[in-house]
Amino acid sequence: MKLSKTSWLILSAGIFLVVVAGLCLTRSQQLQEQGQLGEELSIAERRLSKFQISELQQQQEELQRQLDESTVHLTAAKDILSQTVESIGVTDEFFQIAQFCDVAVMNISSSGTESGKFEGIACTVITLNAMVEGEVPNLIDFVIMLNTDFTNGVVKSAQIDIPSG
Repeated sequence: MKLSKTSWLILSAGIFLVVVAGLCLTRSQQLQEQGQLGEELSIAERRLSKFQISELQQQQEELQRQLDESTVHLTAAKDILSQTVESIGVTDEFFQIAQFCDVAVMNISSSGTESGKFEGIACTVITLNAMVEGEVPNLIDFVIMLNTDFTNGVVKSAQIDIPSG
């Protein structure tokens, strides 16, 4: 098939117009997307401008202070729980000796653990205060057994009240 020069010219002009229309459409979409991205960028910049670095640093310092404070509280709680466990073992042995000596423990309290020295040797000290009742010979045996059978403890003082009557 043979085309005349005019047909070629019209065909070439049509192809040119289709290519130009495609390029215009592509450029229009690019401009539209560029405008949308520009809006998103300005929104992001406004959000970033609201954040002050000094405020964030103050917030970080406050959070660090709270963390340090919480760590101190945690350490104190661990120490208290540790003391309670050690006190339980001591009071359990105290009750066993009291039962063996046939005396009744009416009241007992513990100070928890402390660092101390016994005859120049560093040790952990648990102070027990107790009130026991029983016959005088049993009470004397109880105090003696606390000193002899309580292998890791010593009685510093004992008071025996003998009711008159």
